[in-house]
Amino acid sequence: MNWETVEIGQLGEVITGNTPPRKNPELYGDYIPFIKPTDMEIDRRYTPNPEECYSELGYDKYRKSLIPKGATCIVTIGSIGKKMTQAMTDCFINQAVNAVIPNHEYDNDYVYYLLKNNLDKVKGLDSGTSSGRENVSKSSFSSIEVKVLKHLPTQRKIASILSAYDNLIENNLKRIKLLELSANISYAKFKPVEKLALQSKAEYLGRGVTPKYEEGSRFYAINQKANKGSMLDYSQFKSLDSKLEVPIEKYAKRGDLLINSLGEGTLGRVHFYTGKSDEFAVDQHMSIFRTSEIHYTFYLYQFLSSSYGQGLLDSLKKGGTNMTMLNISDLRQLEILFPNELYLKELWSICEPIFRLKQTLINQNILLGEARDILLPRLMNGDIEV
Repeated sequence: MNWETVEIGQLGEVITGNTPPRKNPELYGDYIPFIKPTDMEIDRRYTPNPEECYSELGYDKYRKSLIPKGATCIVTIGSIGKKMTQAMTDCFINQAVNAVIPNHEYDNDYVYYLLKNNLDKVKGLDSGTSSGRENVSKSSFSSIEVKVLKHLPTQRKIASILSAYDNLIENNLKRIKLLELSANISYAKFKPVEKLALQSKAEYLGRGVTPKYEEGSRFYAINQKANKGSMLDYSQFKSLDSKLEVPIEKYAKRGDLLINSLGEGTLGRVHFYTGKSDEFAVDQHMSIFRTSEIHYTFYLYQFLSSSYGQGLLDSLKKGGTNMTMLNISDLRQLEILFPNELYLKELWSICEPIFRLKQTLINQNILLGEARDILLPRLMNGDIEV
């Protein structure tokens, strides 16, 4: 097979997105997805649930910048070199994203994996802005050189091998979402009868460790960016200084409730940790609620995840616009209505198998992602023949 070096701009058409003015709300609606970097998940192929959509008016106004299904979209302002997605359907993107629409010489899925394999080159072209934000211009992005194989049948074979891993990951993520929904339905059947302060049930309720970082240490901390609520985004874990002494109580343990407690945006987001105990430290920007009576923690997770529970946590916010926090003393005194213990144990007996399966699927996805990432450069560089 003959390999060639081409620029990204030669793969097809490159389109930069835009954001309709907020003063024109009629351009927003529910007609067609509008994908922004904040919607994308690192290392996830698709973005199935963007926060916003265009209306039909928005579609008509911006139809020339429509991104077709299968195009590859890469963030070039902000989190560059980290986030990308492949369009599941026709969509629009904002100005922080460039989309590559392949021409007839290239398979859509092959181009996605080609660009994924060269994502670090985007980071290397950061020109910066006056505000300090990372930025790569459209012309610079389009001029990035990549090594390609101009043989469509082989492109499709390579893409199908790698897609098999991502398809399994996506299926597992759908199953996880259904498992969470099942647990939520079970939770809704139980009525609270007793008001208790969090401190009264906690064996430990405090902040995580003050971090010191060291690139490549493989000693990781869970931080507020990694907390996605029902899931943890392992790609957001930070590497701690290998010499940092972390008190044993500041390691995440199975059954802990982790609460984002510092910084606007995700303040109050909660996660029920079901991974291995003492594998990861917890960052000081998060609070840890821990009790050996795991049925209390699970109910608390369901309650604080609800709109009512999130409202309670929001009412505890302190500080200014750019630095809000949940004081640990306020969390300790927060009163929550619990069902009686018999019902709590019954709820956990129903949901424990659900969350055990959920963690199994999460572990499978980690292994699938690792296997895919080992194959990716070897297939894209021709080290493995197909």
